[in-house]
Amino acid sequence: MDIRFASQRPEDADVLGFVLTKSTFETFAFPLENPEAARETAKLARFEGAAGQSFLYIASEQGRMVRIVLLGVAEGDTADFSKAGGELLAKVQTCGAKKIILHAENLSGKAAAEVAFGAAQRNWRIDKYRTKLAETAKPSVTEFVVVCAPDDATAVWQGLEAVAAGTALTKELVSEPANVIYPESFVERCLHLKELGVEITVLDDKQMTELGMGALLGVAQGSVRPAKLLVMKWDGTAGAQEKPVVFVGKGVTFDTGGISIKPAAGMEDMKWDMGGAGAVAGTMKALAGRKAKAHVVGICGLVENMPDGNAQRPGDIVTSMSGQTIEVINTDAEGRLVLCDALHWAQETYKPDTIIDLATLTGAIIISLGKEHAGLFSNSDELSDQLLAAGKASGDKLWRMPVGPAYDKLIDSPIADIKNVGPRDAGSITAAQFLQRFIKDGVKWAHLDIAGTVWADKDGPTWAKGATGYGVKLLDRFVADNFEAK
Repeated sequence: MDIRFASQRPEDADVLGFVLTKSTFETFAFPLENPEAARETAKLARFEGAAGQSFLYIASEQGRMVRIVLLGVAEGDTADFSKAGGELLAKVQTCGAKKIILHAENLSGKAAAEVAFGAAQRNWRIDKYRTKLAETAKPSVTEFVVVCAPDDATAVWQGLEAVAAGTALTKELVSEPANVIYPESFVERCLHLKELGVEITVLDDKQMTELGMGALLGVAQGSVRPAKLLVMKWDGTAGAQEKPVVFVGKGVTFDTGGISIKPAAGMEDMKWDMGGAGAVAGTMKALAGRKAKAHVVGICGLVENMPDGNAQRPGDIVTSMSGQTIEVINTDAEGRLVLCDALHWAQETYKPDTIIDLATLTGAIIISLGKEHAGLFSNSDELSDQLLAAGKASGDKLWRMPVGPAYDKLIDSPIADIKNVGPRDAGSITAAQFLQRFIKDGVKWAHLDIAGTVWADKDGPTWAKGATGYGVKLLDRFVADNFEAK
């Protein structure tokens, strides 16, 4: 779908969209042949411009029948404008309409761009494997034109367009099946970032063996797919920001649970157990695409967790790159084994002051927070506040959870330095506590458990059923607010 900005409405519009607050709904002079009909018809349907409301009707306009869509937003709420754009696109995406016109006379430049941003995100679908999709179910919209927006809308959109592209990459990686996306092909899907100026390095299993990454490689040893460590570097500061902020993503491209095998029902969903790595890759594309003035490194630990005759067993002891030994109690608690080596390598290599990992780490976080928030665990109040603010502003919401010494004893092993699971109690917290043992003194660290937010079983405001793209907007906003703003 082509998104562009224009000074006046094209004559071949199929859909006319209006985004309104309660106050503007009552006063807005609709640029329609019968403006009061729009207001009165909407009132009959009890539309009043409240956040989340929408109303569609069909009317004659410039000699042709068009769909007119009204959408309500809260006063000044950025996330609501994005949601409105997604709702506008979703209402007409498969109706046969080809061109959507958003009238933005009553919107700020930022708000108009945010509406387009929401439409761009909602437009992404994965239909490539559907050979018998009915015509009435196929997307028909090819153009989204914003008209009469303030002059600054285009500049704002240029940045948001890059973030939308990053979110699309994340959705693509998360949505593809595991026979298509595995460690090697995940890397291949990210190589195009070089064209944007991202430096890419890939460590293979031999190099990781030499480095002593026994925890990460232990997860991969049951698969015919060799592990990879994907490193993406973007420096938009020309060296001015000496130490990068580092993002580390869990990239288990398929998780059977290993020898501690998962139940068959629902196992197909484990293709998205690389959602953390997908979010990191998408973020790097977003930052490079909008030429962010920040120094950022994204790292993806990529493995497949399979149960063959060479797979690690419950009770095995592995040695991590940090030298700490780990008793593997449950091979289905594999993400933390991948992350601990990736986190240690990142700190050894880049000496960051700030490091953030993202992972679909525990089902327990879904029990705790549902699918509205991801869990935030951190050793830094300052970093936590920054991430919470970025989550609120971007719509990728977070909720802070505790970590602390009291939880350490739950993962002490009688025969190794640490075990990879604790008791049933505090499952998400002990997973975070495990990771914290691999964070060096003085490093501000946050762990985001995104297991409940990377995938949705129904349509959302800016995604179709399936991959949500969670994490890209969050991390992009975090970088913009705390590194580029300096």
